[in-house]
Amino acid sequence: MHIRNVLAIMAVAAAGAPAADWIRLFDGKTLKGWSVHSGTATYAAEKGVIVGTAVLGSPNSFLCTDREFGDFILEFEVNVDPELNSGVQFRSQIAKEPFEIKVADKDGKKGKKGKEAVRKMPADRVFGYQIEIATKATGNCGNVYDEARRARFLDDFKDRPKAKEAFKDKQWNKFKVECRGDSIKTWVNGVACANFKDSMTKRGIIGLQVHQIPKDKFKPYQVRFRNIRIKEL
Repeated sequence: MHIRNVLAIMAVAAAGAPAADWIRLFDGKTLKGWSVHSGTATYAAEKGVIVGTAVLGSPNSFLCTDREFGDFILEFEVNVDPELNSGVQFRSQIAKEPFEIKVADKDGKKGKKGKEAVRKMPADRVFGYQIEIATKATGNCGNVYDEARRARFLDDFKDRPKAKEAFKDKQWNKFKVECRGDSIKTWVNGVACANFKDSMTKRGIIGLQVHQIPKDKFKPYQVRFRNIRIKEL
């Protein structure tokens, strides 16, 4: 068969192949398919919104999907109290038992670049990639933080003024995460933010964070999530 005919057949087949469907991770009414890990923050389904509320004395808490995902596009909307830092884990893991992990810590506490750090991971601790959700003033919203593992941001926003301005305080913001192999990209309100390559974890859970609050500054701050959906690639 002539090469042109082969290419034509392949094009028709590709065009006729069904596109991957979006999966709603939240049914709008219950927390079915999710479970809380790492802390004791509370989560509730309220009129199509997942509401996470900080609890006094709790460490970082995560409402995690029962399913794991590899390559995907994840979209969600979030509205967070300005005093509460938050984030959404992706391709993340939950420690089944205590263990230690050695990582290259470029931002070592002693300032020695390339220093090898040892992280102690308690049982039930959620760790891995997290898209940052924080006020515009932090300048890191939309960046990817390696929660509890390398404990640092994985991209550099110094020369990305649009990314630093993308988040809108005290209102709903739309986030997007795209993972394809070792490529990780993020957007906030349609503005391109993180864009880097990393292959430490290629599959894992999605987790909604309620950050811990220092006792001297504690109030039951809240973060709200809605329209959480994912398309597997």
